Amino acid sequence: MTSSFFDEVIEKVSFNTSVTHKYYLFVAEKRGHVQGAAIVSQFLKENFFFIDYIASNKGNPSRGIGAALYARIKEQSLLNKCLGIFLECESIERRFCASDDEQKQNKIRLNFYHRFGAVQLKHTLYEKERADKSSFHLLYDKNIGKKLDNEAIATIVTAILKSHTEKKCTKIYIEEVVASLSKGSFEELVPSQARNQPNLLFHPSSVPDDQKIPLTFNPQHIIHHVKEKGYVESPIRIDSILGELKKVGFFDFIESKKYPDSLITEVHDTEYIKFLKKICEFAGKKTIYPDVFPIRNRARLPNSIEAQVGYYCIDTFSPLNHNAYLASRAAVDCALTAASRLLDGENISYALVRPPGHHAEKKFFGGFCYLNSTAIAANYLSKNGRVAILDIDFHHGNGQQNIFYDRDDVLTISIHGHPEHAYPHFTGFEDEKGINRGLGFNINYPLGITIDGPTYLNTLKIALEDIKKFDPVFCIIALGLDTAKGDPTGSWKLLSKDFEENGKLIGALKLPTLLVQEGGYKTQVLGVNAKHFFQGLMKGYYKS
Repeated sequence: MTSSFFDEVIEKVSFNTSVTHKYYLFVAEKRGHVQGAAIVSQFLKENFFFIDYIASNKGNPSRGIGAALYARIKEQSLLNKCLGIFLECESIERRFCASDDEQKQNKIRLNFYHRFGAVQLKHTLYEKERADKSSFHLLYDKNIGKKLDNEAIATIVTAILKSHTEKKCTKIYIEEVVASLSKGSFEELVPSQARNQPNLLFHPSSVPDDQKIPLTFNPQHIIHHVKEKGYVESPIRIDSILGELKKVGFFDFIESKKYPDSLITEVHDTEYIKFLKKICEFAGKKTIYPDVFPIRNRARLPNSIEAQVGYYCIDTFSPLNHNAYLASRAAVDCALTAASRLLDGENISYALVRPPGHHAEKKFFGGFCYLNSTAIAANYLSKNGRVAILDIDFHHGNGQQNIFYDRDDVLTISIHGHPEHAYPHFTGFEDEKGINRGLGFNINYPLGITIDGPTYLNTLKIALEDIKKFDPVFCIIALGLDTAKGDPTGSWKLLSKDFEENGKLIGALKLPTLLVQEGGYKTQVLGVNAKHFFQGLMKGYYKS
């Protein structure tokens, strides 16, 4: 392979700007050293994978590297719901081989793919000598039980041959091959050698590095630590979740990046952001709670900065101090970092943040929430396609509802305790459906006081159908775990097995998915429930 070939491949994989193909580069590495690589093209219109190149490092015996790469390609083709994988193997006919040794290697390579279940196109002119004096066998590893008909085979073969250069496959050669396909068929070369395909489905203990979930969190979240009795939004929440998630092997812990304030003020009122910064600086080491609520004259902003706390707050238990803004601002950076990984091509990413954000509206804070990280990330992603937000916290996602209520490019769905008995009480009713362009794009599912796992699952299924109808490019889960049995802020009874089932259903959407941590306050089970949710999510996303 020439350096120009690899330069071209790297450019294709890096930018993926083609409307006809999507390109993948899979790399097997160990301790920073490349052991092998594979280059794959997905033919989007015809819906199949084509392996352009796959090899292990010649300076290092394969030791299953080629098999691991092929299994990874197979897994991706299943995930993408492709018809299957096509590839070319150099001819095993001696006249096309430069030496006996080359012929031997070609036979080994052909048998390698046959052992994985690939079948060979026979009785056609595909193996006829090409303009560059080469000859290739065409192999097919199917993903579906249905056999390809002659028309489909002709379409696929034509697409493959046309993807080669004219110097290699002339128009006459392509026409001759396509004309011969009516008599051809895909057959096993040596049926007795065919083996069962390896288990390519997701298993939590053996996740490929490129399928691991990028997880970003702010280690400095601990600075926002209000030690007053009864305040449940404490740093131990993050420690509980991290402790359990580190026990499983499907997270890639990454550092967050800094993002500009302009991404925040696209979502939150500018005057509110100015207030939040100012009041947190003013508070210093002391903690401020609102004690005056100017609801009778909402249009007149109080002059006193302390009196303004009640103007911008929706409750009496969301403390403000010097670190409230700093921790919230860092949480926004984490959420945007995780969101950006979806734009880079990741399937799933997770922002493990505190304080939470889903109760923060355009210009009001409350419910332990100051900046709405979920909404800011959704707005950021919406510039690249439609976004669906599914809030599964016990409490209504009033922040997202308020922010996107008149928009049709972001669908907001919330499954929560009925406002008659659950915070924030004044919002989250079924008849709140959006206004203007946003009418019909806000959906609330308020549920009763005592809900168990199966009952919740039924509502979740309905909500997921709403998402499918919306057909978004991205899905964001406001991941509240306060639906758990015994949570001090909720009254539902979900167990770890229920969280796993919920995760499995959400994963089955197979959408690029961002998860942003919201509530969850029973720290004895918080981490276990998070672990089970992500186990289900991965199983749902990566099953065939």
